[in-house]
Formats: sequence, structure tokens, C-alpha cells
Amino acid sequence: MIDLSKAITIADDWEEPEGLHELTNRLLEHHPDADLAKTRLAYYYAERAHENQKRDDGSPYINHPLAVATIVAEMMMDDQTVIAALIHDTVEDNEQVSIEAIEKMFGPEVRHLVEGVTKLSWKLVGEFGPQSRKAQETFKAAESLRKMLLAMAKDFRVMVIKLADRLHNMLTLDNLPPHKRTRIASETLDVYAPLAARLGIWQIKWQLEDLAFKHLHPDEFRSMTELVAKSRAQREVDINRAIDTLRVKLAENGISDVEIQGRPKHLYSIFNKMVQQGLDFDQIYDLLGLRIIVNTVPECYLVLGIVHTLWVPMGNMFYDYIAKPKSNGYQSLHTKVMGGHGDPMEVQIRTRRMHEIAEFGVAAHWTYKEGKAKEDETSKLANLRQQLLDWSSDARMSSDFLRSLSTDLFSEQVFVFTPKGDVIDLPKGATPVDFAFRVHTQVGMTLVGSRINGHIAPLNSTLKNGDVCELITRNNATPSLDWLSFVKTSNAKSRIRAYARRVKRDEHAHLGRQSVERELKSMGVEPRDFMGEDRIRDIAQHYDGCQDAEDVLSKVGAGLVTATSVAHRLRGNVQEAPAPQTHRIEAKNSPEGKTLLVSSGFGNLMVRRSRCCEPIPGDEVVGYVTRGRGVMLHRSACPNAIHLRETEPERLIHFEWPSDGSQYPVNLKIVAQDRHALLLDVSTIFAEVGANVGNTRIRTLPNHTAEILVELKLEDASKLSQVMTRIGHYSDIISVLRLFGRGAGA
Repeated sequence: MIDLSKAITIADDWEEPEGLHELTNRLLEHHPDADLAKTRLAYYYAERAHENQKRDDGSPYINHPLAVATIVAEMMMDDQTVIAALIHDTVEDNEQVSIEAIEKMFGPEVRHLVEGVTKLSWKLVGEFGPQSRKAQETFKAAESLRKMLLAMAKDFRVMVIKLADRLHNMLTLDNLPPHKRTRIASETLDVYAPLAARLGIWQIKWQLEDLAFKHLHPDEFRSMTELVAKSRAQREVDINRAIDTLRVKLAENGISDVEIQGRPKHLYSIFNKMVQQGLDFDQIYDLLGLRIIVNTVPECYLVLGIVHTLWVPMGNMFYDYIAKPKSNGYQSLHTKVMGGHGDPMEVQIRTRRMHEIAEFGVAAHWTYKEGKAKEDETSKLANLRQQLLDWSSDARMSSDFLRSLSTDLFSEQVFVFTPKGDVIDLPKGATPVDFAFRVHTQVGMTLVGSRINGHIAPLNSTLKNGDVCELITRNNATPSLDWLSFVKTSNAKSRIRAYARRVKRDEHAHLGRQSVERELKSMGVEPRDFMGEDRIRDIAQHYDGCQDAEDVLSKVGAGLVTATSVAHRLRGNVQEAPAPQTHRIEAKNSPEGKTLLVSSGFGNLMVRRSRCCEPIPGDEVVGYVTRGRGVMLHRSACPNAIHLRETEPERLIHFEWPSDGSQYPVNLKIVAQDRHALLLDVSTIFAEVGANVGNTRIRTLPNHTAEILVELKLEDASKLSQVMTRIGHYSDIISVLRLFGRGAGA
């Protein structure tokens, strides 16, 4: 048995399989200097790592990485990418293989690629119901995809390997159970096919779409296959006739070195058109298509003129992607003409280099030499790279991430120009605000107006292809929450929401500072002597999630930390201060089945929760001995408790209230961007934590935010903190506050 955690060499009696021989031949076609010895070693290493492992169809597992590596080689990728494709599953599928062992054997570049493709390791802990299990599985899938996209932003080869991996999995999907086939096919259609399109890898994109279509809609796929097969003979005759006619005309104009292809329309695109436009198959007239590949850009435009003399061009159906390339580098001339029988025919005209990029997208930019891409070609992808980094790091919850996936990165694009002529790609429906944040965050933060094509335009105007957008800024301007109602990009939404949260945080910090100052005064000391920024920062480590003075003060202002605790720590007398006598509160059931609170230290003295601050077990609490109404329990941070501490300290009793298993009502106010399914997302967290929901009231505000007032029933303060923290992780959420009740300001 070979120890895969150490360096290994190929055994003398090992025979190279035929599939590996074919792989190395394909690699040499585009990379004559490729390291074949290391490529063979990678196959041998993968073969040993996957020894005795089988795929679902019973074939040796090594067939899968070999097939993935072959697809990668066909896309003209370098030997480092092919090596990573061969061993991409070894870390995941063999505990003996570590990422450090990969680096030791094949170097840091291959390690980076394998690490990017490897899914996050994840185990469900404990018993979960179907809803919770599904949520955790969604989280795992989203976080693994986010990890891949961040790795891809640094090196696009990561996603080339992943797309090849997904393509081979789709080609061998038949052996899986129906529910797994449906899940994988849906994920492919929703994520991986759009991602291939975004990267311009059409060779993989159309295959993924057709394969997903086959498994998601088997009846429609079968019907579409039969319909296309019936009409294929006539279409082939028409295409061949058009090719012959065009070739003669091109030769007459001195263009003989040309490649002309019939371009089939793929099954999923035909099905999509029928569904979206409500058409029958007989009403789809543009099944014919020609692709003309020449040597130079001037020849492209010359061929265009010849095509338009042969067939009548259809109005508004010409697109010049050579002059205005797509963001993924795609360049071509597109025109639609009326063919010989009066049927529409789409014609694409491009150079050979453009055709490589059209077929293989980002992969075609990698003419690797010593691991570096050509500077002039990869620079074209800089905008997409930055967008990936911003977009992957902006979304704080997996649901935010998956929602942004379809609405931003994979949506239909428009191309807008800056006054200097730079092209910015944006999702369809984007506005000058989206444009501003894409140019630079600070431009978006100080935006006050815009000009589109030289004319003043509202900030909620929809940008169109070819628009020139000029931005007007002012140094003291700030974002408006109103913008959230019309911006499209996740980056813009994230920055606007972050600003709103910062404003709320500043308000909380101000309230917290006032509370701590008041507490220090009640202790008979001067607040200025104890409330320096450095001093508050020094005690931040004692409070969860706090790193600086503002963190501490904002938690005090939000009611999550008591001013008393902070004041004692600032004075440095946490240990030395004489601890007041603390009595324990216990819950008992009355004969009527109600929960009663008593303190055994006072002979089962009855204690009642005050309605002004609604304390729960785990809160820092004090009891106030009322005149004739027993003891009222307050949170230490309650304004009424603070007032009583200043005016009647002798009537206060210190209590400890541990969790007793009962549930107590707590009121929260959640302020968020108004969006679809907001309440559903928040309610899911309530359910997962085990909080019972009482009264709920929602109202939308003029600034396009929503305010949710909700009563929860929870066991203790730790559960409440868990709820507030998890809700706060949604990027739509501006603030989550625990409310004080009636009379709290007394």
C-alpha cells in the first residue's frame, strides 16, 4: 500500500493506460513544452488515491478525473490545470491525502487550483428535521460555491476545472436516483450553465443546458429531439445550399481562406423560445444559422457586406460585438437575414482568435508560459474579477448569496460607457446608482446626480446598451435609503445597507456613551477620567463580538450589555467591588397551571416581571420593592431601574435568574430593506432556534424599508442573543433592537 501522504514515484511495472496516452497527446497539441512526466505522475497518484473506489455505474472512479482532465485539455488549458483536474477529488475522497501533500508533490500552483475546486468539508451534527437539514445543506452548497468563486476571482482556471467536472457528472447522471438527478440538474441550470455563459465558455454552456433539460423535462426533451430530427434533412439541404452560394461569392471577392459552418440551434434554446414566446415548434423559423470564420477584422466587415448583398437583412437585428465586446471578451458580428426560402437565418462572422474565445471563453485567454497569462488578454477580465471579489464577499448569509447569484452576476447584461470611453457591464435594469458603485464605492457614496448621453437624468433611470453615463458627486453627500427601491446590483445594495447600519450603530454608540457616563456619575466619579477611547478599547475583549470602543458603547445603547458592567470594568474594580447579596429566582407552577416566580431567599417571596423592560432568564436583573405591590423585576439596563438606582437604591434587591425551561415574551423591532420573502427568511430563523412567535406587525416606510414588530417567546437571554445575531447576518437587515415596553422612559 502506497503512503499517499509522502512523495511517491511511478512503479517500474506500471503500464500507462490508453486514456492517459490520449490525454497527453491533446495536451501537447497546444502546449509542446508541457511537463508530461508530472502529468503522468498526477494520473498515477490519482489512480492510487481512488483505488477500489467505484462510480455509481460500477466503473473505476479514476475514469472520472481522467475524463475531466481530457475536457480541460480540449479547452487548451496548460499542464498545471490538467494536473489539478486529474487529482481534484483526491483530498475530498481519501483521508490519507492532504492539501499539504498535494503541494509537496506538485507545487503551490496546483495546490491552489485543487483547493479552489474542493468542496467545504461539512458534517451535520445532531438530529435535524427535514426543514433544518435542508437549510444546512443549502448553506453548505452556497458556501462551497462562494469559496470556489473567490478562488476563481484569483485564478479563473479553478472554474474551468469545476465546469469540466460538472459536465462529466452530467454526462453520467443516468445512474443516480431520480431525486439526486433532479437536484444536480437544477443546480446545473441555475448556477453552472449561467456561469459558463458569464465566462464565455459556450462549448460547455450549451452542453450543460441540454443535459439539464434532458433530466428536468424528459418528456419535452424527447419530443423536442423527435421534432428537430424530422426537420433536420431539409435544414441540412438549405444550409449546404447557403454555404455553397456564399463560398462562391466570397471567392469572387478574394476571400478564399475561410471556414463556413452550419450552426445548429440547441434543444434547450428552442424549448426556451417556445415557452417564453408561447410558440409552437412550427413557428420557430430561425433554426438555420451560419458561422463564418476568417483571418482578420477587416475581412469580417467585408464578409458582412457580401452577406447583406446575397440576402435581405432584417431590421434592428445587427449587433457589432467586435467594436463593443462583451464583458467576457466575446467578439463577433451578428446579423439576421431572410434566407433562400424566406426563412430567417442568423449569421455570425468572426476571426479565428475570436472563435477560440467564443467557444472556450476565459479558458482561451490562458496561453500559459511559466504560469502567467498574456497581460493584454487577462486585463480584459479585470472588471469581472473585481466584481466576483466584491460580490462574493458582500453577501453575508447563504440566502443573500444565492439570491444575488441570479439577480446580479448571471442576469442579462447591458454595457454602459464612462465619459472617457471605458466600458462597464451591469445587469439589465441597472441605474446610474449601480453604475456609480461599480466605478468606485466612494463615487456611489457621494453621488447626487447623473447625465445620460449628455442630458440630466434621475438616479432611478434605467441604463441601456451604449449609454454614456456621467456622474455628479458632492463631497458632503450621503446615500439615501430610497435608492434601495431601484438599484439592481448586490454591490450597490450592500454598500447602501452598510451605510444605514453604520448610522444606526452611531446612534446606539451615542446612547451607550450617555448611559455609561450616567452610571459612572452615580458611582461618584468623573466620567472624563475613565471614558477615554483607549480605556474602553482595553475592556472590549470581555464582551462578545467587540473589538473597539464603538463596539462596546453600541452594545450598551442597543441593550445587549449593561452600563453597570462597563462602568465597573472601566474603574478596574470588577473584582474588588463588594458584591451585593444576590438572591436566586425560581419558577414554580401554581394550581391553575401558571408559572410563578419566587425568591427562596425571602421565604418564597413573589416576584413579578416589570412590563417596562420585560426581563427574561439570563438577563442582569434587579428587583424593586414597591409600596404595596410586591417586588418588580427590572433589567439592569432599564431606564426605570437606572432612575431607581439614583433615587431609591435602598429599595433595590440583586437577583440571579437562571433559565428554568419556561418561555417568556420578548419584543423585537427589526428594520430591513423591504423585499420579497423577508418575513419568510426571518420566520425560518425563529423556527430553527425554537422561538414561538406571538403578535407580529409589519409596516413599510416611505424610504422603502420595512419595520417588523414581533413578540417572541424564549427560554433565556442566550436564545435571544442567538436570534438577534442570526437575523443581523442578513445583509438586508439594517437594525435589530430589543424593545423596552411601556413606561420605560419614566
